[in-house]
Amino acid sequence: MKPVLTPLAVLALTFAAATAQAQPKLPAPNFPTFGAVADVDTACDTGLKGAKQRVQALEKRRVDAGWLAAYDDLTVYLEDHQGPTDFVLNVHPDKAVRDAAQACSLRWADFASSLGQNEKLYRALRKAPKKDGIDAEFVRLASGQFEDSGVALPAPKRARAKQILDKLTELDQQFNKNIRDAGTRVAFTEAELKGVPAGVWETAKRDDQGRILLGVDYPSYVPVMRSAESGEARQRMWLAKTNEGGQPNLDLLAQIATLRGEYARLFGYDNYVDFNLRRQMARDGATATRFLDSVTGAVNAREKAELRELRAAKAQHLGTQLELTQVERWDATFYGERVKLQKFSVDQNAFRPYFPPQASLQFAMHIIEKLMGVKYERVTNPLWHDEAQTYVVSDVATGKAIAQMYVDLYPRDGKYNHAAVWPLRGSATRVARTPVAALVVNFDRDGLTLDEVETLLHELGHAVHVNLSKTRYAATSGTTVMHDFVEAPSQMLEDWVYDKNVLKLMQEVCPTCKPVPDEMVDQALAAKHYGKGGQFGRQHLYASYDLALHQSAKPEPLPLWARMEGTTPLGYVPGTMFPAGFAHIAGGYGAGYYGYLWSLVVAMDLRTAFAADKLSPEVGKRYRDLVLGQGAQKPAPLLVKDFLGRESNSQAFFDYLKK
Repeated sequence: MKPVLTPLAVLALTFAAATAQAQPKLPAPNFPTFGAVADVDTACDTGLKGAKQRVQALEKRRVDAGWLAAYDDLTVYLEDHQGPTDFVLNVHPDKAVRDAAQACSLRWADFASSLGQNEKLYRALRKAPKKDGIDAEFVRLASGQFEDSGVALPAPKRARAKQILDKLTELDQQFNKNIRDAGTRVAFTEAELKGVPAGVWETAKRDDQGRILLGVDYPSYVPVMRSAESGEARQRMWLAKTNEGGQPNLDLLAQIATLRGEYARLFGYDNYVDFNLRRQMARDGATATRFLDSVTGAVNAREKAELRELRAAKAQHLGTQLELTQVERWDATFYGERVKLQKFSVDQNAFRPYFPPQASLQFAMHIIEKLMGVKYERVTNPLWHDEAQTYVVSDVATGKAIAQMYVDLYPRDGKYNHAAVWPLRGSATRVARTPVAALVVNFDRDGLTLDEVETLLHELGHAVHVNLSKTRYAATSGTTVMHDFVEAPSQMLEDWVYDKNVLKLMQEVCPTCKPVPDEMVDQALAAKHYGKGGQFGRQHLYASYDLALHQSAKPEPLPLWARMEGTTPLGYVPGTMFPAGFAHIAGGYGAGYYGYLWSLVVAMDLRTAFAADKLSPEVGKRYRDLVLGQGAQKPAPLLVKDFLGRESNSQAFFDYLKK
């Protein structure tokens, strides 16, 4: 029987035919495919051997005008040899390869912690000639990294610092592995999935009782939480997701926070928060806490008012008395969607037919093309999985290939199950080095909601930050900026999805796609404003918990979470363990999660420059040159000031909260 081609399949074939024509040449070496464990092991041995040889050569090198470039050459080497294994453990379909990559990554972590304490290189760096402000900022940042690694500590403390750094890497990787490899499945009857779009579950595997087995990946989890009529079904799905990682990860998080506290004390700090923030925009924990407190007053009343509406919606839906009706955690999303449907006629699932995944990716890239003067071209290129894609990014003005981007769109077992970008290569104009970013998401093959298009733009914002960097040194390229600024360029773009002129670009990349009706966009924007209380209340809780955990003398992740979540309007559900899946703070966002809200304040200020026209190529060019292109060659506050022509402020953020 001849297979029937769906509209999405036709679109995919059309796109494949277009990309089969003449292709631009990759501007950088291709990502290694790592077909087997032996490939990982060989690359690991060879890479580490070469890295050690380069360190030895750098130690012997005369400190002259070329020393900084020679030091940055080491960064380039590490990106090309360490970076691939650190990344592939998150995406490779073969568990054996992922495990081998994780083992290799730990070997690289040992190398890195030793490098960070190399006194010869630290002293040479401090003495290296600096020809201008870019060199001076490079030296300042690199010196700080050495100092944060313990290079200036007395020998016994330095040795302990290295032990802690190595152990933290191991614990973080195990934390993520426990989530990634869990393969969690939740069983449902068809009746329990009433209301959930059939495309989510009809082709899913079934158990021996005929029940449908769904994972906790976002294309499965979100539709169930939004649409399942059965409260029991939502509860089971919510519990499975909330308890991801389980008790083992709670134990790991306690170890991580305890070790971080000990690490900070080696440097004379009372807690890890103040140690970690001293080089960021916030500077210290007190400033970050005051910032979060300023947000609290603006969202508390709103969150409680929204909860009253959810309660009324549940009572009406179930026919129960309002005073006897209680909204549970697993009810919030479902009844939030019902309220939005009633008040604003918004159903997020209704957006899926308008945003096929591949066309949505092209649409998001086309926004950047219009705004930033670049062009994305897909090339045929073997990667870690058949569905992973490669794009060459070219500068329109010169026609020159300036970057490349990998994209991994769909969920699968063993893959990183959130959304993120890995900066695989940084730019370095001194050697004509072009950057590479890898964008990893987990989208529904049947189409994206408007929320998911917003997520796509957010992540693409990170990739653009990497790809459009034009820095002298790889070590200061792209997303190496201050950590509480790194989310700003991606959060800024989220707002573009609500602009009708921007959405019209979809027809330029997908003429067969139906345009989103203007009224649906208006309704979605109104609904977005409606949910701000719960959204920012939750972000505030995450950030406050992260700071409290890392300020505690004896971190106890679950009791602390239970107390803090217990004070929120929806309270804490006994027996649940959300921190066991809070991978952000087990890794690079530890004592830094406040940066999401902090960056959002900056992002909303950046948006003011695009108020008249979100697709202005003139403003986009200034933004590309003065912010994205600069990487960390200047401190983040100066980047913002250069672009806006003034000091940044919080006015746009607090105006938004009032809407």
